Amino acid sequence: MQTNFSLAQLADPDVEASEQILRACVHCGFCTATCPTYVLLGDELDSPRGRIYLLKQMLEGGAPADARTVTHIDRCLSCLSCMTTCPSGVNYQHLVDHGRKYIQQTFRRPVADRLVRWWLATTVPYPRRFRATLAAAKLARPFAALLPRSLFGGRLHAMLAMTPAVIPAPSPVDRPQVFPAQGPRRGRVALLNGCAQTVLAPQINEATIRLLTRLGVEVVAADGAGCCGSLVHHMGRVGQSHAQARGNIDAWMREADGEGIDAIIINTSGCGTQVKDYGFMFRDDAGYAAKAERISALTRDVTEYLAELGAGIGPSADTAAEAAALRVTYHSACSMQHGQKIVRQPRALLKAAGFTVTEPAEGHLCCGSAGTYNLMQKDLADRLKARKAANIAATHPDVVAAGNIGCMTQLQDAVGAPVVHTVELLDWASGGPKPAALG
Repeated sequence: MQTNFSLAQLADPDVEASEQILRACVHCGFCTATCPTYVLLGDELDSPRGRIYLLKQMLEGGAPADARTVTHIDRCLSCLSCMTTCPSGVNYQHLVDHGRKYIQQTFRRPVADRLVRWWLATTVPYPRRFRATLAAAKLARPFAALLPRSLFGGRLHAMLAMTPAVIPAPSPVDRPQVFPAQGPRRGRVALLNGCAQTVLAPQINEATIRLLTRLGVEVVAADGAGCCGSLVHHMGRVGQSHAQARGNIDAWMREADGEGIDAIIINTSGCGTQVKDYGFMFRDDAGYAAKAERISALTRDVTEYLAELGAGIGPSADTAAEAAALRVTYHSACSMQHGQKIVRQPRALLKAAGFTVTEPAEGHLCCGSAGTYNLMQKDLADRLKARKAANIAATHPDVVAAGNIGCMTQLQDAVGAPVVHTVELLDWASGGPKPAALG
């Protein structure tokens, strides 16, 4: 693709990077067939190729973003399926992130939209605030029918509908501490506790720690590590996302430079995709570039690390028969298969643990969760959820396994079967407690 940026524009590192990405695009359109919004809407501007044209026009023009461009960029899930399909290696992730930053800086959104985005950015990444917000939403749910459906563009109703009936109690593992390995130590890792996941599903970190320590891996929950920054980064709020990322980098570097760590373990694939991109985020930051690159290189999804460890996970004598009788449908989160290119490892580990593993049709299409997308673009998210749920239901699962809390939340009431994290099944099969959802 030919570009027409001025030399002054190209002096901006973000513009320089985006110009190289734009030049890699050859207009082939392979991306359209695997883009969820194009599959649903059939609008060229709701395809990656169409959005690339809009982003090029916006960034080259240098004027404030217009409403049409914002509408189509907001509809993008950042599922990155287009990057898996693209034969030219176009890094759409970095391009659309730059576009969202530009929109945040130049476009004045309606008041309701600004309020919702501010609320999400100031609550969800902070577990105490998020827990308090969920508690308040739980009290408000019985009165949801009295609220106008159009309030905040229908987003308030979406938030109330997604509030869990039971908010789990805080877990004792979600604070800075060291979990020693059982038996001879085979490795030492840092675990990202995360933010929303610690509130919605604390059992995931508990299962991760049990499994890793049982396999001889010491696990560190580093003091100062928190939200990965992905939620606000995808809103274009890069100041906040970079501040959150710096906190993690500093916390993990203290461990890396101290007793040392072999890997940074992440059990939420959306977070893993973001942390693996820290090197790019801080490429022009003299104080953090090298550290961020090192952190990204150390980052592993928990299933990726288990496969590299050669853990030899297999069914225990107590669970072998029950595991073999369970039909597990594995849902591969977009951030896992497209963002991190992790496809084989989770399935292989589940099979090695004794489960019968199936996969749904159209596995490459997003379920509609995509961070806060199911709140901000509820109609499209609901259509994608229904499509994904139908494909999963067609496999007749006893349980659905996924590696991302957003997908789990999106699908849990839609597929007619319990939805659990992959690591919960691996932990149970190798000697841990049975997941409560299977009780």
